[in-house]
Amino acid sequence: MDVDQLALLRELADRGSVTAVAAALGKSPSAVSQQLGTLQRQVGVVLVERVGRGVRLTDAGHALAASSVRISTAIAEAEATWNAYRGEASGAVRVATFFSASELFVPGLLTRLKAHPGIRLDVDDRDMSQDDFAALAADYDIVLAHRSDDALPPERSVLRVVPLVREPLDVAVPLDHPLADRPSVTVADVIGEGWVSVPVDFPLDRVLTAMAVRAGVPPRIVYRTTHLPLIENLVATGHGIGLLPRYTSGERAAGRYRLLPLVDFRAGRHIEALMRPDRAARLAVRVVVDALAAEAARYRV
Repeated sequence: MDVDQLALLRELADRGSVTAVAAALGKSPSAVSQQLGTLQRQVGVVLVERVGRGVRLTDAGHALAASSVRISTAIAEAEATWNAYRGEASGAVRVATFFSASELFVPGLLTRLKAHPGIRLDVDDRDMSQDDFAALAADYDIVLAHRSDDALPPERSVLRVVPLVREPLDVAVPLDHPLADRPSVTVADVIGEGWVSVPVDFPLDRVLTAMAVRAGVPPRIVYRTTHLPLIENLVATGHGIGLLPRYTSGERAAGRYRLLPLVDFRAGRHIEALMRPDRAARLAVRVVVDALAAEAARYRV
């Protein structure tokens, strides 16, 4: 069997369509279909079946796709062993992250990687619903993802997951707010306020929704944005209150707004690194993940 043809099965399993596989690999859809057809003839078993206007893997196709993951991981581990023997960690490492994770990790990460001049870090900001991060692992070496405390992670058995840090979420209020002088607040104290929040199904929104369910009161949203500094500005200027991540927003709070811990509700988000197993085995990727873990250790309490 051809390793590259086996890899097409894995890509089809991850991406769902021949067109998506072709776009990702820089091939034409007909070329991808021809290679899949060649592999299918070689093994003598139906690997791909047509469903409507698209295709899907058969059970045999899924079995070979899983084998492809193990093969590519073994190759990557062998290359990593050789590179470590030669003392080389080099190559591009593509990282997808969300805005506030960039604030937490990227400055220190770049500083740590100065010790590894052979590694080139390519970082893209990709903020989205917490259930959509895993799909990015098809296109990036490392995906920094976050999820709320109350949410079980989606199915990620085909990925390697490295927990980095749990970041508490605090209630942000203007300095002249009646609650601003308190050391902490409860859900009942704040749930009836006007909230500046993030888009629906983002981790901070899920925590706010869980608070509202606990209180039996729907949240009153006055503005939504993915941009945490904008939420901070809107809170500071009295346009509402918000949930903000403690480590990310804490340094900007002084003289502008107060961050108040919730004492009767566990509010936080988990930040994790998601990777395909073969990419996680690359020496350069290991170096970057170790650097991320070292940065995350600064925030663990």
